[in-house]
Amino acid sequence: MYVVETENLTKYYGRSRGIVDLNLQLREGEVFGFIGPNGAGKTTTIRLLLNFIFPTRGRARIFGMDCVEESREIKRQVGYLPGEAGYYGDMRVKDFLRYAESFYGRGCRQRTRDLVEALDLNPDARIEDLSLGNKKKVGIVQALLHSPRLLILDEPTSGLDPLIQKRFFDLLTEENRRGVTIFFSSHVLSDVQKFCHRVGIIKEGRLLRVDQIEALRGQEFKRVTVTLRDPSEELSVPLQGVRDFVRENGTYRFLFNGDVDALIKELARHGVANLYLEEPALEEVFMHYYEKEGER
Repeated sequence: MYVVETENLTKYYGRSRGIVDLNLQLREGEVFGFIGPNGAGKTTTIRLLLNFIFPTRGRARIFGMDCVEESREIKRQVGYLPGEAGYYGDMRVKDFLRYAESFYGRGCRQRTRDLVEALDLNPDARIEDLSLGNKKKVGIVQALLHSPRLLILDEPTSGLDPLIQKRFFDLLTEENRRGVTIFFSSHVLSDVQKFCHRVGIIKEGRLLRVDQIEALRGQEFKRVTVTLRDPSEELSVPLQGVRDFVRENGTYRFLFNGDVDALIKELARHGVANLYLEEPALEEVFMHYYEKEGER
């Protein structure tokens, strides 16, 4: 049984596309990155999983339970952090969190205190007086206080300063170590790259690819940096698979998707002083898939 499973999940808003025939499976205990720019369908997917909106067709299940028919029980086992949350502004932080605890019917008080302390959140502050980052902290505590089995996070790091981002990722790492499955939806590719096990790329409501982070970055592409012995020589690489070719201060950089042996033999003809072959950043791979799909 998958923790999250969708079958041809589709949502249209009138004639406008939300998502189309989304087939997705999350394994227990994994951290899954769901990436795409704003408007790609990430938040629509999350709202369907949480039964905030109804599908046009298809279905979704969490812990084997139908997301429409068994939504109430699902929500008891899921922690959700929205990209933009609206809270009761006139409440103090501690009162709002106490109210949030009441939904779960079990003692969460000590857990809440520990999270508030870890995130350096002032429990006596009024929510309307908080900065965007501190409001996001309130949302993080609310999502975690009942020790959920699944965390669904929508753009979770927006508004957080670097120090709090580190504490947040430390919290998520600890949650994952105790077996919590994490659905991490974001357009911040560096966050996905350093934290997630697998990643799904979505464009215009359709899932383009799902793969392991390392497979996505390392199996098909190389970032090449080469310096020639003769700085006056012009380098050209007449091979298929060369893209983003630039020269800067006598050093050439490009992304390569092809036969590495043929590439090295071609470069050797020019007299190489230094050569580096590296895995590209996830962002470079991500943009490749978006541009590739756009050409179809």
